[in-house]
Amino acid sequence: MTNNKLRHRQQGAALLMALLTVALIAVLASAALWQQWRTLLVETAERDAQQAHWLLAGAQDWARVVLREDARAGSTDHLAEPWATPLREARLSSFLAATPGGTLNLSDGLAEQVFLSGRITDLQSRLNVNSLVVQGQLQATEFRAFERLYQALNLPPAELAQWTAALVAAQQTPPKPQAPLMPQRLEQLSWLGLSASSLARLAPHITLLPSATPVNLNTASAAVLFASVPSLNLSQAQTWVRERDQHPFESLEDVRTRMGSAARGLSDTRHSVSTRYFEVVGQLRQPQATLLERSLVVRDGVEAKTLWRERRALRGEPGCLSTIDPQC
Repeated sequence: MTNNKLRHRQQGAALLMALLTVALIAVLASAALWQQWRTLLVETAERDAQQAHWLLAGAQDWARVVLREDARAGSTDHLAEPWATPLREARLSSFLAATPGGTLNLSDGLAEQVFLSGRITDLQSRLNVNSLVVQGQLQATEFRAFERLYQALNLPPAELAQWTAALVAAQQTPPKPQAPLMPQRLEQLSWLGLSASSLARLAPHITLLPSATPVNLNTASAAVLFASVPSLNLSQAQTWVRERDQHPFESLEDVRTRMGSAARGLSDTRHSVSTRYFEVVGQLRQPQATLLERSLVVRDGVEAKTLWRERRALRGEPGCLSTIDPQC
């Protein structure tokens, strides 16, 4: 009887040991599978990021080529030129041809799942915040232009006085202890006290460039024309837009000849019909993420050089190319 009990206990212990062994193997197998899955996920993400990098870099190169060819074609810049036509969202497969027949054979169908879009914007079609302060001094003429822009957009003038005073303080040398940091990007104007709602309204009409720049009359909006040309009212500014859309201005003298007395407020230093600074925006939409790359390109003669470039993931709807819109 005692031997039978001992035998049963040994059998029970063996069964328990077998169950523990099976459980341990299952845990180790699960851990190994999870680790393999995680490694695959990381490698896939790295591959997608590298592909996105090269595709967006290619888009930037394409934009610089377009700007160089435009410079060779003439010295004026206007909205009827190729650079001003936005690249609407299209499948990557429509841009690539991997076989002589013009078709793409990718086993994973990646080219059918990736969408590319972009645009080039003339930044001299806007009022330049860095034209407001020169050598630590607020420029009265430029300040009046911003006042008129605030008037056109129905924004509070007290806010303009507040953030321009902060801009002067930020540019003083040496800076005061309580002075704000000097903004480097348009969205950083909030550091100076500019509200988010005002910034969203102002964003299509202002920019932040490395140095003072003239306004391109061929590409500026009616609000910017009204703001920068003191002899214009809003109705006349809209007339200028219609006139230049039909036939772009060839020079400032051409503007004065065609627009008559309304052009008496033009300045050879504050206005032009050509542009050096452009913003290039490219967006890549993949199944897992949507990436936006924005860069500032300066063109000197026929040479186009990128001054800075930034990239980020969009958390808003695909196709959102604004960097100020909170939905992006």
